[in-house]
Formats: sequence, C-alpha cells, structure tokens
Amino acid sequence: MTLRSDNQPWYKHRWPWILIAGPATVVVAGVITLVLAISSWDGLVTDDYYKQGMTVNQRLQRDHAASLLGLHADVMRAGQNVRLLITSSAGGAALPEEITLKLAHPTRAGLDDAVKMVSEGQGFYTGKLGADVSGRWLVSIEDPAGKWRLQGEWHADSLDPLRLSAKAEK
Repeated sequence: MTLRSDNQPWYKHRWPWILIAGPATVVVAGVITLVLAISSWDGLVTDDYYKQGMTVNQRLQRDHAASLLGLHADVMRAGQNVRLLITSSAGGAALPEEITLKLAHPTRAGLDDAVKMVSEGQGFYTGKLGADVSGRWLVSIEDPAGKWRLQGEWHADSLDPLRLSAKAEK
C-alpha cells in the first residue's frame, strides 16, 4: 500500500475556503447593515408621541366640524405651484384669508412641508411648495384658528386633482 502524501499548504485546499465563506458572508452583511443603520434615519418615531396620542380627540372634533360645514376641497398642482378650491355644501361657511396645506410623507418626516395658502377670493387659494414632491403623501388642509380640517391621501405623480371631503363621525 502506498500512502499519498499531500504537502500543499492549507490555503491551497478547497475545503477551508468553503468553510470560511459562510461566516465571512455573515460578517460582511453585518457591516453593511451597521453602516446603513448609522447613516440613515427613518424618522418614524416622534419625540412627543404621548402628546400626539392625547390630541386624537381634538383632531376628530376638527374633522367633525368640517363635515358639519360641508367642506370639500380640490387640490391642483402645476410644478411647484399649488391651487385649492374650497367649497361648502352648507353654504354658510366663512373661509379665512389664509389656510395651511400640510404635506406629510408617510415614512420620512424630514420631507414634510407646510404651505401657506393665500385666498384669491371665491374659495380659491394659491401657494408654492418648498420642494418638488413625488410619490404618496398625506395631505391636510386646516384653517388658522384650528376649527376644521380636511385630510386625505395624495399620489403627487397623478395628473388628476385631489378631492378632499370631510368624513362624518359614526
């Protein structure tokens, strides 16, 4: 019987490299995950989440007030310019000279924007966005006194105007 003697160093064999590949892949993936976690901030949790939870009833009251006034709004956009048409089916709603259009990104709070809309008369308001928006946004329109609010979801890339209507509480 002859014994075969293999005098090659360990790194010239295939099996040590196959055994090292698994843990090495995990280490590289862990480093990549750590870099992504440190370099990006998701902004999903606010610092005052308890206070925001306590104001839910106030927000619901503003929605209910908008439904009692029968308010509807159409949001139209051309580039950075935004135009609103607010109408009231109740007919007696006095519209303010200035309202606030709030755009909230569903996942990135750093992209949120508040636009002051100035009245042009007969329910028309104009304003200018601070940045170019695309994708999905949560929109709310509020009067400066904080008495009513209209809100909805907007796909900014859509060519159709956004129609906001007050929803009555059940």
